[in-house]
Amino acid sequence: MENSRDSHPAPAIPVLDDIPIQPELALLVADACESIASGLGELLDGLYLYGSVARGCALPGQSDLDLTLVLTRQPSALQSARIETLRQDLEARHFEVAKIDFDIGTRADVLNPANLYSWGYWLKHECRCIHGNNLAQKFDAFIPSRAIAESVNGDYFHVLNEYAHRIAGASHPATASRLMKEAARKLIRSTNILRTASDPFWPRTLEEHVSHFSVGYPKMANQLEFFLTQARAPQTSATRFNVNLSSFIGWMQREHQHLSTAA
Repeated sequence: MENSRDSHPAPAIPVLDDIPIQPELALLVADACESIASGLGELLDGLYLYGSVARGCALPGQSDLDLTLVLTRQPSALQSARIETLRQDLEARHFEVAKIDFDIGTRADVLNPANLYSWGYWLKHECRCIHGNNLAQKFDAFIPSRAIAESVNGDYFHVLNEYAHRIAGASHPATASRLMKEAARKLIRSTNILRTASDPFWPRTLEEHVSHFSVGYPKMANQLEFFLTQARAPQTSATRFNVNLSSFIGWMQREHQHLSTAA
């Protein structure tokens, strides 16, 4: 299903450039394509890159490899276990990235009109197809909207509180550091739900999110800058991170509710 256009469309959100994979990561990406495709066979509809590797700005040894797997149908329990084994084996073979993440959905999920602003936007603007069917071609480019921001990051409250719980319970500093980095990134991207309905700008990088947020909420700029620092390389204790995270989540929830009521 294609998203509708009005008679005077606003500038569309850019799609990712089709640039070569960074040489340091080319073997990893090739191995991911081959191993996942051969391991899943007809269950795999399409394989997509997203994140820093897709954008060509990954830091070898530090960045993650983020992959979206679109399946032809819901996997069985045995197939789900197979997918996790494929992920673990790929991660064990490669040290070019810090870790490997799979996001999984089905072709029906992607093409469901109810998921237009989540799956449709996600594949069109955040992903690059590297194997199989490219369902992103089913969608026109989207224009910036609160509907997309809500669909992509409306889960912020649950997700960030779960991160706080996991950070508090982390038994190893390296684990806590990784979780803080992930939580900081999620928080920064989630601030996009506070955008106005008429805002034509669509932030892509963490830095753009922080800069754009700071214009609208200058009194909270320093608090978000703290999380930008942690998103790059955590430099604080888990306790302090969680205190700041809880405070910012509470503020954002109140502001979000205020905007939703006023809309």
